[in-house]
Amino acid sequence: MTQNEDTKPLQRWRSILGGGEADGIGAEVGSERERAIDRALQALYDADERHGRLGRSAPNVARWLGDIRTYFPSSVVRVLQQDALERLQLRQLLWEPELLEAVTPDVHWVADLLALKQAIPDNTKDTARQVVEGVVETLQRRLTPPTQAAISGRSIRTQRRCRPRLSDIDWHRTIRANLKHYQPQYRTLIPETIVGSHRRRSSLHDLILCIDQSASMATSVIYASIFGAVLASLDAVTTKLVAFDTSVVDWSDRLGDPVEILFGIQLGGGTDIHQALSYCQGLIHRPLETILVLVSDLYEGGNAEEMLKRMAMLVNWGVKVIVLLALNDEGTPSFDRHNADRLAQLGIPAFACTPDGFPELIADAMGN
Repeated sequence: MTQNEDTKPLQRWRSILGGGEADGIGAEVGSERERAIDRALQALYDADERHGRLGRSAPNVARWLGDIRTYFPSSVVRVLQQDALERLQLRQLLWEPELLEAVTPDVHWVADLLALKQAIPDNTKDTARQVVEGVVETLQRRLTPPTQAAISGRSIRTQRRCRPRLSDIDWHRTIRANLKHYQPQYRTLIPETIVGSHRRRSSLHDLILCIDQSASMATSVIYASIFGAVLASLDAVTTKLVAFDTSVVDWSDRLGDPVEILFGIQLGGGTDIHQALSYCQGLIHRPLETILVLVSDLYEGGNAEEMLKRMAMLVNWGVKVIVLLALNDEGTPSFDRHNADRLAQLGIPAFACTPDGFPELIADAMGN
């Protein structure tokens, strides 16, 4: 029997008994995976009353739900979720529509509700959906005007900078605009101002929002989905919305209903950024007019080297690539610094962005 096989029963007993000094096991935590499992169990079974409430100061329920789906089989996950509903005092809120209606919801509430949506009882599902709809509508009212102003203003400036192609010149208006520059001795005029025919293009840019739906990105997923819906309503941008974990889902055809998108998002699980980028690459038809925004903490569960090669390929194509480590109001996120540094070497910026700063970020990208 190998040493690993010999210590495995001790590790299991350690998980059951809690790993404290009084458990009598004396087994040490070995790998990072074992430490992560320990943290997930401690968050549930060692939580005191101060941690047993929802809100900004509560443990990140969405992240925890994603962790247990990563480290435990589905049968164990169901048990842990039910224990969480009891021990973290979530059940009463989920089971009583009146209490759920009385809560003042925000984006963090939505994140937790979406993470727990499979456990929400039938008599509360309609109320939970109304809570999510209310928050989404509030955020849309707040975020739509600055987004429209930033991007529409930038698209107008871009049109003014661009000289019309020969086929787009309105010759009659160009002649009228330049009559004052007529040169009698040469019987001609100097066309100092060239007037275009103002034929509208379908869009100035193609924008792909590629969202990491792992549990740690919950609030970023919400904001990105709402921005996707706002951007889809603008003529200056053709918007695609792609969500991924270890699989890829294209939500572009549902951008008119961000609530439907959010209820379809599966928070938690693994992360395969390379696979998502491969899919997005297939959506690109005019690279020089395409902006790809990857919303991810860059913790790649797939092939990191292939992911970086794919990024380099997109840059070489001429695609404008931006990485948002977080799209929320919560400050500096946890992220894979090694991958962020490698992307910086490719000329790809990676940073956190507040929702209020996102419209100007996209407008600037359109202007480059």
